[in-house]
Amino acid sequence: MGASASQSNASVNNDPSTDANTEALLTLDDVTKEFPGVMALAGVHFDLRRGEVHAVCGENGAGKSTLMKIVSGVYQPTSGTIIYKGEKVQFASPLQSEAAGIAIIHQELNLIPHLSVAENIYLAREPRRGFLVDRKKLLADSRKCLERLGLELDPNALVRGLSVAQCQMVEIAKALSLNAEVLIMDEPTSSLTEQETALLFKVIKDLKASGVGIVYISHRLEEMAEIVDRVTILRDGKYVATRDFAATTVDEIVSLMVGRSLEEKFPERTSIPSEDVLLKVSSLSRPGAFEAIDFTLRRGEILGFAGLMGAGRTEVARAIFGAEPAHAGSIEYQGRTLSIASPRDAIAEGIAYLSEDRKTQGLAIKMSVAANMVLANMSEVSSRFGIIDRAKHDEVARRYVDLLSIKTPSVDQPVRLLSGGNQQKIIIGKWLFRQSRVLFFDEPTRGIDVGAKFAIYKIMDELAAQGIGVVLISSELPEILGMTDRVAVFHEGRITGILNTRETNQEEIMRYASGQKRAGQ
Repeated sequence: MGASASQSNASVNNDPSTDANTEALLTLDDVTKEFPGVMALAGVHFDLRRGEVHAVCGENGAGKSTLMKIVSGVYQPTSGTIIYKGEKVQFASPLQSEAAGIAIIHQELNLIPHLSVAENIYLAREPRRGFLVDRKKLLADSRKCLERLGLELDPNALVRGLSVAQCQMVEIAKALSLNAEVLIMDEPTSSLTEQETALLFKVIKDLKASGVGIVYISHRLEEMAEIVDRVTILRDGKYVATRDFAATTVDEIVSLMVGRSLEEKFPERTSIPSEDVLLKVSSLSRPGAFEAIDFTLRRGEILGFAGLMGAGRTEVARAIFGAEPAHAGSIEYQGRTLSIASPRDAIAEGIAYLSEDRKTQGLAIKMSVAANMVLANMSEVSSRFGIIDRAKHDEVARRYVDLLSIKTPSVDQPVRLLSGGNQQKIIIGKWLFRQSRVLFFDEPTRGIDVGAKFAIYKIMDELAAQGIGVVLISSELPEILGMTDRVAVFHEGRITGILNTRETNQEEIMRYASGQKRAGQ
């Protein structure tokens, strides 16, 4: 058994700078996973050592999450070998892998909203006193996990009242509570602020020092330099290479991921905004969320919303879309004052909102590609008696699948089986079929690989070139600078400045975002 592990380790290690004699804690050799009609993994190799952070990189659909779900017992491999601590294993369920000391933090949050933070952290593992849950110990143990992450969260707080970032940190606390020997982190920083990311990296370094092996999956390649020792690249479900992270570059990793060099991260802008104001927002306010919001969106413009987390960007977008109320102010569309009391009103006026949480608020993930594509415009594929015309329904879906280059075996494929980039394209297709003229993109490339990001950017530019007004809400300043015409910067619920993108830079935007500078100063 030990010889088998050693041979597997040698097969994946093509970096001469690493120590071939270092014992592998976990080894995957020639792992294949086939779903009906889809080869998700084909002969993949991977090994993890004690006390190291080993990144797994690849475009969406490359097989990263599938590989880790096999390790954690969510999926069973079609073929191949898994060796853990020198023994050949195959976990039948996540409970088995957890019992063996393997914990995974999934990209999709797996918390139960109506339970408390403490109950979620120790779900199905609650400390007991006889037949009863020991509430005092439950709260004390949960508080220790939260304090380890530097979180000032009440263990009694219900999860449904937390932000996406706070839920992500609770997921991490849940994994830490297992005292795992292998910790798999799938996009752990996708919803975190810089401060929260710094705290997480400190925890990762502490875990590494204690001998825990960490598998780190992320599309944020630049941040990896601080914590990652080695990186394995997958492409189209196949193993490409393993490198010592310090001996490679981000450009080389990207090239290995996509099979080509990406000299430009953003497409050349072809859209030119007109002077025609499409949307005008005046004095929009909601106490405690945002105040006196004023901005215009021109036809064919991409307007950026920048700012730190909690600055009010998403709240303003949701208010305009009617998802949350605004208590004062006005919204004009092409010179006409709108009365928006619900998303239905906004949709009828041609305003669309692409949520940052696409899986729970943007998609019906258990339904098919076709069903999701027509969801906002069912009347167009139904008779006057409300009966769906299945042929028209599928024809519309195929049209937008082709238009947006969505990778799917068929329009009947459940959306949950597609990559993040393809899911995002489905949401865009849904609103294009609705013929929306104002689109709010809220963190549209979160959790999406570099190749899919470029595709989303190109679509946004093409939409603007058609005269559609686009608002891009993003926490990534390079994205704001690379894709927008102007940028509205938020700080504590107010717009502190609206800047011409070509005349500004990251430093100036951050001064406005942190409140150090305001319009007119």
